[in-house]
Amino acid sequence: MSTVEPGTRLADRFRLEDRVHESGGATLWKALDEILARPVAVHTFTPDFPRVQEVVTAARLASRLTDPRLTQVFDAADEDGTAYVVSEWVSGDSLLDLLESGPIEPERGAALVAEAAEALAHAHAAGLTHLHLTPGRLVWTSGSTVKLLGLAVDAAILDLSSDEPAREDAEGLGRLLYAALTGHWPGDSDCGLPAAPLDDGKVCTPRQVTAGVPGYLDAITCRALLQEPRRGHPPLATPADVAEALAEVPRPAPAPVTTAPPALNLRSEAPDGPAMSTMPPRMPSHQMTMVPPPRPQTGTASKILLTVIVLLVMAAVGVGAWTVGKNLGNTPRGVAQSDAARPPSPSLKPVTVKAVSAAGFDPLGSDRAEKPEIAPLAIDGKPSTDWHTDSYSSADLGRLKDGVGLILDMGKPVPIADVVVSLGNGGGATVQLKVGDAAELSSLKTVAEKKGASGSVTLTPEKATTGQYVLIWFTRLPPYNGQYRGTIYEVTVHSPGSA
Repeated sequence: MSTVEPGTRLADRFRLEDRVHESGGATLWKALDEILARPVAVHTFTPDFPRVQEVVTAARLASRLTDPRLTQVFDAADEDGTAYVVSEWVSGDSLLDLLESGPIEPERGAALVAEAAEALAHAHAAGLTHLHLTPGRLVWTSGSTVKLLGLAVDAAILDLSSDEPAREDAEGLGRLLYAALTGHWPGDSDCGLPAAPLDDGKVCTPRQVTAGVPGYLDAITCRALLQEPRRGHPPLATPADVAEALAEVPRPAPAPVTTAPPALNLRSEAPDGPAMSTMPPRMPSHQMTMVPPPRPQTGTASKILLTVIVLLVMAAVGVGAWTVGKNLGNTPRGVAQSDAARPPSPSLKPVTVKAVSAAGFDPLGSDRAEKPEIAPLAIDGKPSTDWHTDSYSSADLGRLKDGVGLILDMGKPVPIADVVVSLGNGGGATVQLKVGDAAELSSLKTVAEKKGASGSVTLTPEKATTGQYVLIWFTRLPPYNGQYRGTIYEVTVHSPGSA
């Protein structure tokens, strides 16, 4: 049994509240960081736990990684006879939760695993491994992001090791992908899913278990899980290999705010290559959402509709011809008929301008920076990654400052037509667009503002605006996990088109 109880305070700030799980001398708690007023996860250990030093060392190494898809470690210590590890409290649905009613839509499951593979590839590049990849450790969070729990720490707690850690984690990713595609678990341990069926003692492929699995995902699963070549491609021996193989899978994105019910558009056969799914997700509406195309009309109704359209077109053509003829007959002398009938010039389409760099901008704070290590994720072209602010106790940034934001360096002064910002789904944010030629708050002028913002927001200057620096400035933050935090998944800057 653990020697600590609910109400115990660690490091004079972390108050243990609810015991979540206890096994083998290690206890997981939901706790409260009393200084920052946020929930955290805390592992504590009994005095006779044999691997305290290994766990603390692994946690400290994991804390150095900045990939937002990996659980952030805040503190780890062994003091006064009490060892503990404090990490980010992640709320949402694990892959195990999502599979309660069976396999999820193939490319949605593959997208989750692809994010995990990229994060794990970054960890391996830093010398850290997981070795305990189960459906309960991969989470689609309530903030619409992917989180992989337990990097390095799980293996230390469970005393797991491998002579080939890269291959072991690649196989683990293959098991996660297999589970997502089939709803079965191809591993030896009991993870809460039914065991994968066997054929002559060998695990059946995903396509043998579940109809509709795309052939390319079936092949990737076998190359990772079974370490077999498929379709002329070699086995996937590292997390980086798995990430590369899944690179073309459409990634999950924050759900757009909508009141319309989802449309149904079922398909009878799965495509053989990566494509956006046309099936509605089984996940809750605040999670991954990809809008299906409209279903084509068939039968008598479509014939009637087509007849009506044809009649309307004929009528429009007749009216148009009569109007043109009348105008030509009334053209004043001295005005060429070709000029009188010339249509107006089409409007020019804005062009996308790529930023050179991005940085967290906090000129009013003590350190003058706000999550700078993840700022590039807001301009990486991936809607599943994000930059976010620190968490604050109130929407007005805890009354600590007037604002905080993300600043883009365009490399040179550029004209700004508009800026499209993909925010989180939590409503209530107030964002301003500021533009200028110096990365100083006094040099940046507010050219657009949106209150109550969420989802995709377009900030359009009221008059012609040019500048090298583009700032997305939060003056009010939306709620997030009991506190308030601003999140930007992607920023796209548009300049006016040229003739």
